[in-house]
Amino acid sequence: MKTRLPVGFGVETVPLARRNILLDKMRLLRSASGITFSIFLMIIQLGFQRAYIEGTVAVIRRFDADLVITSSAKYQISKKSPFSRRLLYEARAVPGVATAHPVYGEWVRSTWQNAADGKRYFIQVLAFDPDKPAFLIPEVNAKLDLLRQPDTVIMDTRSRSNIGEARIGLTTELAQRRLHVVGTFSMGPDFFTDGTLIMGDRNFEKFFPTTTAPPTEPEQNRLSERPNVEFGFIKVLPQYDVAEVQRNLRAALPAEVTILTRQELMDKESAFQAIFNPVGPIFSLGVLVGFVVGMMISYQILFNDITDQLSQYATLKAMGYTNGYLVAVVLQQAVFYGIVGFIPALIYSAISLKVLAEIALLQFPLTPALVALSAALTVGMCIISGLIAVRRVIKTDPAEVF
Repeated sequence: MKTRLPVGFGVETVPLARRNILLDKMRLLRSASGITFSIFLMIIQLGFQRAYIEGTVAVIRRFDADLVITSSAKYQISKKSPFSRRLLYEARAVPGVATAHPVYGEWVRSTWQNAADGKRYFIQVLAFDPDKPAFLIPEVNAKLDLLRQPDTVIMDTRSRSNIGEARIGLTTELAQRRLHVVGTFSMGPDFFTDGTLIMGDRNFEKFFPTTTAPPTEPEQNRLSERPNVEFGFIKVLPQYDVAEVQRNLRAALPAEVTILTRQELMDKESAFQAIFNPVGPIFSLGVLVGFVVGMMISYQILFNDITDQLSQYATLKAMGYTNGYLVAVVLQQAVFYGIVGFIPALIYSAISLKVLAEIALLQFPLTPALVALSAALTVGMCIISGLIAVRRVIKTDPAEVF
């Protein structure tokens, strides 16, 4: 970036800001390292926040549904808030609805026993009728026949290591009942659950019954009551508009349930995790801390540069250069520092996030949107620090300097 000088000085343009930062290579290296650290801190925090949110919506991405019915009281996917299965029968009568199937979930009573050490851990369990596929998971849909067999389950191979190895043929306990792993799929855990199991609805009824019949009653009597559902998966007929069917469902069903598209459900979950869940704002605070630290470091670097070159700036003012010109030079210098610090910070962050993804089994995507946001924060950080530091130049009186 070049700054135009006043006419009559015999030099058309001089890259003054760039020459200022390249004047002392070692000083540039020291200055850039401090800015690099603050940018690295911001990118890592943004990566953690993205991984945190992506982990919670990963299962929603695999819902095979145009619309999803949930209880209006359900504020988080992994929190139980069932609704009556009767409402799905009412939904099927709405024009445009092709199918309305229940999907069950358990996060409280679902204690999984590590077959190796006998320790028990909570695990996410989802269930559906194998005759009516509910998930966009090829490994699950390929083994629907096995889910119809008693005491069978399909297990996430990317579950955390503390719950044990996920492999076909494993026999262990879930909710203190024996079960067999007959298949595997790959999804990954989140910040709240160490892994996921998928089973048939009849097995779900057996492992997590809702009936209050005494244990002495025959099992078929105790299991006669269907459990309330966590999700209702709606498929819309091809000739109907999804938004229109959504409006019709909202008019037909009581206010105790919410009808959302899959994307709307992901957006709702993401907003909750980012804003209202105590964990989400922590990462935002980390980004803010990195921003403030970077701004202070950038300010200190620019302030020292200005102090060392104060006589040169005073000379330029004495020669007739305006404050606007001097402000532009300092801001260009600030942005140059940001660019020099951003490139290595991006490289270090990409390597670190990849390592963290392998360790935590979470997705730490360094997406173009995340890179663009990091770059915008870097530029903003440097410009703000430059505007604060340039006040020293504006207040400088050439007569006092000389």
